[in-house]
Amino acid sequence: MKALGVRLRVLRGESGLTGAVLAQRAGVGQPTVSKIETGRMVPSRDVLDRLLGALGLDESVAREVRELLAAVVAAENSESSAVDAATGMTVDEEVRSAQSVRSFQCVVLPALLQSAEYARHVFESAPHATPEVVGRAVAARVDRQSVLYEPGRESVFVITEAVLRTWPGSPALMLAQFDRLLAVESLSTVRLGVVPWRRPVPVLPRHGFTLCDQRAVVIESFDSERVSTDAAEVAAYEQAFDRFERAAVFGSEVRELLLLVMKEFRDLGDTFTP
Repeated sequence: MKALGVRLRVLRGESGLTGAVLAQRAGVGQPTVSKIETGRMVPSRDVLDRLLGALGLDESVAREVRELLAAVVAAENSESSAVDAATGMTVDEEVRSAQSVRSFQCVVLPALLQSAEYARHVFESAPHATPEVVGRAVAARVDRQSVLYEPGRESVFVITEAVLRTWPGSPALMLAQFDRLLAVESLSTVRLGVVPWRRPVPVLPRHGFTLCDQRAVVIESFDSERVSTDAAEVAAYEQAFDRFERAAVFGSEVRELLLLVMKEFRDLGDTFTP
C-alpha cells in the first residue's frame, strides 16, 4: 500500500498537479487522494483508473501502477489478511472522519453496535482466523465505537428484525448484546431503527452498507468491504437507506421490540445446550 501511494505521489509531482487538482480531474474527493498517497486506503480499480487517466500517463506506466494495486489486493487475500481486511482500516478512516454515519444491516449487527464477544464470533468465522489476528480485530472494532459518544456526530442505524434473531455463541451472549443495544439507543447522538418482520421490506436487501456523510459508502460483500466515493453510487445507496429508514420503527417501539426478543432469549437459555 505504501509503495503504491508513493508511486502515485511521485507521478503526481512529475505531472505538476496538486492533490486537489488531481482529485477534481479524477472526480474523487481530495481526502481520497491523500489517503491513497499515504498508504491508508486501497483504491478500487475504477478509482485508480480515473487517477491514472487524470495524470495522463502512458500505458506502460499505467500498467506498472495497476500491477502494484494487484499486488496489494493479492496480499490482502493472503492467509493472515482475511480477518485484518474485515477490521477495515479504510472503513475505520471513513467512519472516524464522518460527522454523519448511516448504516443498514440485514443479517449481522452493525460493527459500531457489536459487543466485544459478538465481534469475536464475527472475526472467528473468517477463513484462516488465528487468535492473535482475531484479538487485534476485536480491539480495533471496539476502539472504533468511541465515535458514538462524540458530540456533534450523528449515527443512524437501521436493521431488520432478522438481525436480532440471527445469533452466534449462546443466548447469554445475545442478552449482553441486547443490553448494549438498549444503552446505545438511549444516546442523544444515536438513532436505532428496526424493520419489524410484520412489515414488508421496501427493497429486498442483498447486503449491508454504511454511508459516511454524503461522500462515501462502505459496501459489504460476503468476505470483504469496499469503499466507494462515486457520486452516483453514493446517491443510490442514500435512496435505499431512506426507504429502509421509512419502513423502520424507532424510539419506544424499538425498545419494546428489544425487550420482547430478550425475553425469548432468556426462555431459550433455560433449555440451551451448546
